[in-house]
Amino acid sequence: MASKQELEQYWNLIKQSDFNENCPIKNALEVIGGKWKLNILGHLLRKEVMRFNELKRDISGITNTMLTNSLRELENDELITRNQYNEMPLRVEYALTEKGKGLLPLLYELTIWWEDYINHKEVEK
Repeated sequence: MASKQELEQYWNLIKQSDFNENCPIKNALEVIGGKWKLNILGHLLRKEVMRFNELKRDISGITNTMLTNSLRELENDELITRNQYNEMPLRVEYALTEKGKGLLPLLYELTIWWEDYINHKEVEK
């Protein structure tokens, strides 16, 4: 959790931001945002190494094209690695990089926020 001073500095940064291409929030959400990326990252956090077909089977509703594109983007952003083995049949495995694993504390904080949000909504009812 960020210190009070860090949060105040961040708050000031937000107040000065115009949410253009230099905005850290906007840029971070472009890297992990979208319908499928967090789902893929969550599965890789859970299992550490997965093959394409495992991901396809575990992520309900994702198409081969969307999975391929999302994996490619996550790899280009250095959040995952793609290891291809010269075997027949071809074997490709995906795993989180250290940058990808660095999302764990952020996802934890987001989970805490979500639980508070849901509890607050239930109290309002």
